[in-house]
Amino acid sequence: MTLLSPTEHRQSPSCRHPWRTSHEEAHGITNKLQYYVDAVTSAEGEPVPLSLRLSGDDLAAQIKDLDAFVLPGGPADVNPALYRALRHEKTHDADPNREKTDFAILERAFASGKPVLAICYGCQSLNVCLGGTLYQDIASELHTNIEHSKEGLPPDAADPIHPARIAPGGEIAQLAALSGLAKRDGGFDVQINTSHHQSVRDLGHGLRVAAVAPTV
Repeated sequence: MTLLSPTEHRQSPSCRHPWRTSHEEAHGITNKLQYYVDAVTSAEGEPVPLSLRLSGDDLAAQIKDLDAFVLPGGPADVNPALYRALRHEKTHDADPNREKTDFAILERAFASGKPVLAICYGCQSLNVCLGGTLYQDIASELHTNIEHSKEGLPPDAADPIHPARIAPGGEIAQLAALSGLAKRDGGFDVQINTSHHQSVRDLGHGLRVAAVAPTV
C-alpha cells in the first residue's frame, strides 16, 4: 500500500469572488479582476468567479458550499441611500447587482462562519452591510493633504503611496509581525498604495479599526 503525504490529501479551498462591476462582466473586462485571481491562486486557493446577474435562488445555491470569499475593489460607489445619506456631488453611480451580490455573500459568510477578505469597495460594502456609513468623497469631506485617489493622473500611472498605522491586536498586526516589520508604540508603521475616493466613516456593527491613515 502506498501512503500519500499530507499535502497530497489536501484540497485547495474554494474561494468565490464576484465580478467587480456589471459593466466589466458584460464586456469580459478582466485586467483588474485578474489581480485577485492571481492572489488567491498564489495563496493555494481555488478562485471561483461569481456572476452579478444571478437570481436570488441561483446566487444562494452557488455560494452555500464555498470555503471563503473575496470582495474585490471596483469603480462604483455604494448607494448612499443604503446608509441613510444624501448623495454627494462627487459620488459615483452605484452598481445594484454588485451590492445585491456582496450583501448575499456577507449574509452567507456570517451565517456559516466562513472567512471574508473585503478590499477597497468590498470593505466599504461590508461596512454598509453591517450598518456603517461612508465618507463619500475624502478630498472634499476630510480636507486631507494626503492623496488617496488617482484622479487627474494618467491611466497608466502608479497608485499613490501614503503612510498608515496598523493597530495592535488584529489579524493584520499578526501578519505584520510575522513579516518582520518593526513594532513601535504597540503598532506598525507602513507605506501603502491607495486608489479610492471614499472611506469608512461610522463603523458597522461588530467591526473594529485595524489600520488608519493620517488625516493631515
